[in-house]
Amino acid sequence: MATLFVFLIIVALLAFFLIHVFNNFVKLRNLVKDAWSNIDVALKRRYDLIPNLVETVKGYATHEKSALEAVINARNAALAVPSGDINSQIKAEQQLQKSLGGIFALGEAYPELKANVNFLDLQQKLNHIEENLERARRYYNGTVRENNTYGESMPGILVASLFKYQKYDYYEVEEESRANVKVDFK
Repeated sequence: MATLFVFLIIVALLAFFLIHVFNNFVKLRNLVKDAWSNIDVALKRRYDLIPNLVETVKGYATHEKSALEAVINARNAALAVPSGDINSQIKAEQQLQKSLGGIFALGEAYPELKANVNFLDLQQKLNHIEENLERARRYYNGTVRENNTYGESMPGILVASLFKYQKYDYYEVEEESRANVKVDFK
């Protein structure tokens, strides 16, 4: 009778342990998805703004078709990523960010464009969206760090595969996007 009682206590403790770990995985996954939804809102605002920006630039930089097409293609590629695929969305966004740098470089190359009220307004709106994205990206990366750490450390690692643990990518700005864009019109 005593061994049965000890066995039942061990089974109950194991069940409580598994429930606790499972609940932590659920909580962390939901935090990551919530953080991504904040980024997703800002990205949608940026997607809506990009065609207006491209049209404004198009009037001044007609022979810069490749830079404008790169932005449109990167925007369309980012929009085409399925909404639940966060890691693929991050990669598409990094490409879009890089192509947007080329648009602002055109603004530097064309003083009349740089002075255009519409361009300045769109640039200001995009800067505001980018600031919101930066804050949301920091929060998202913090939740990803918590999720990934829990799934790769004890006790989470013991049962991660049992609960279909998902490791998420950090949303980082690529080094190429941070560099100053050189514009050379020869």
